[in-house]
Amino acid sequence: MQKGDFVYISYVGRIKESGEIFDVTSEEIAKKEGVYNPEIKYGDIPIIVGAGFVIPGLDEELEKMNVGEKKVVEIEPKRAFGERREDFIKLIPETEFKKQNINVKVGDFVNVNGITGRVLSINAGRVRVDFNHPLAGKALVYEVEIKKQVTDAKEKIYAILKYFSNLDESVANVKIENREAEIEIKGLQIANKVKENIVKTIFQWIKEINKIRFSEVYEKGEKPKS
Repeated sequence: MQKGDFVYISYVGRIKESGEIFDVTSEEIAKKEGVYNPEIKYGDIPIIVGAGFVIPGLDEELEKMNVGEKKVVEIEPKRAFGERREDFIKLIPETEFKKQNINVKVGDFVNVNGITGRVLSINAGRVRVDFNHPLAGKALVYEVEIKKQVTDAKEKIYAILKYFSNLDESVANVKIENREAEIEIKGLQIANKVKENIVKTIFQWIKEINKIRFSEVYEKGEKPKS
């Protein structure tokens, strides 16, 4: 594969040391391994090779693979979620959480200034929060397969919609004419930040498109969903 190729991949991600699965795209494997979550929508994942849609180490391996190829790859922490950093562990006054009517407990995940961390301890009115990624410092093993490649501009847009907002052809209709893409969304509202990411990615990676138009369509009596 080459940087900029649109592909659909499937994978099982494990922590090397324990063999524990932390991510899987197959519902069948998730159920078999006892990690099935009914709130997750399973299926092949669309990515753009070399665009940072997956961790650096996996991105690099995908460039060495072909469509239909399966591979087991080991990825060291620095090419995965980074090494653990002590400076990412912060002491925060418990009063800061109480001001927001939040009663924190050890093990809770909290959001501070847009960054998520896990509460490690609470002592003398101070909350010790770890802002390292949960997989920081861990070597990972991926069983990955490139299922198919997408070359059609319309299908590339559908891939981007699925990646950023999990939309498919049941709720999204894409039309391309004269290098302009019209994206019609049925009964849904897309957050502005998500829409910005979609537009930016289309312009960067689909050279055939010079203009993008979004529209939202609702049936009578239908309430917008977000």
